Amino acid sequence: MAQVFIFGLGYSASRIAEALEMRGWRIDATGSAGNIDFADESAVRAALSCANHVLSSVPPDRDSGADPVLERYGGALGGKWLAYLSSTGVYGDTRGAWADESAPTGTGRRSARAQADAQWLELGARLFRLPGIYGPGRSALDRVRKGKARRIDLPGQVFSRVHVDDIVSGVTAAMKHDAPPGAYNLADDLPASNNAVIEEACRLLGVTPPPLESLDEADLSPMARAFYLENRRVANGKAKRVFGWRPRYPTYKVGLAGLI
Repeated sequence: MAQVFIFGLGYSASRIAEALEMRGWRIDATGSAGNIDFADESAVRAALSCANHVLSSVPPDRDSGADPVLERYGGALGGKWLAYLSSTGVYGDTRGAWADESAPTGTGRRSARAQADAQWLELGARLFRLPGIYGPGRSALDRVRKGKARRIDLPGQVFSRVHVDDIVSGVTAAMKHDAPPGAYNLADDLPASNNAVIEEACRLLGVTPPPLESLDEADLSPMARAFYLENRRVANGKAKRVFGWRPRYPTYKVGLAGLI
């Protein structure tokens, strides 16, 4: 029986686990929804010894920048099929240019993530670099409904996104086809501004879009402001070529309509 150990059963990883369980995989996982405590080293190492696949969705520590999985259990990962859910934030600001997996990393606000990204690559992992993730309960539709949607007046600013179901299909396709180690971008086919996404959500819900604000008027948190200061399009051709992935939701319009 195929067996996978998942570090961090969060929003995306829990859906990957559900898809694998439906295919008969045995799952052990840490995280609030998992069955093993991350700090229980004997239990974690016992489960790892039985697993042939390992997936980590655990981000680097905010204070130290270190990857907690690699720090504590890196020595127990040898010989496993490794996967790591990373971020396209490692590419930094490309001024709107396309970034594929050959683009330099480590120049943006996600320096700790870029460091972890590089460490997992050295171990021979499959890195799934993800842009803005949306899906049930976590989309522009929810922000509009809660009155938390913003439109920032930044002409030309674009970013990529990915539906959580397309993360699931990408990771499971890589497992099925035994994708070689390396980085893979899982992103939709239509980078667009955050304003365009909010406006489409408002159209679907039949409400008036929030007013345009300048970056200063918006009074954003430092993390949110840093997001708007990066401008990037993410290319997804490698995943399509190597393991035949195709996003079910290739644009934000198709994705939001599916959530409706």
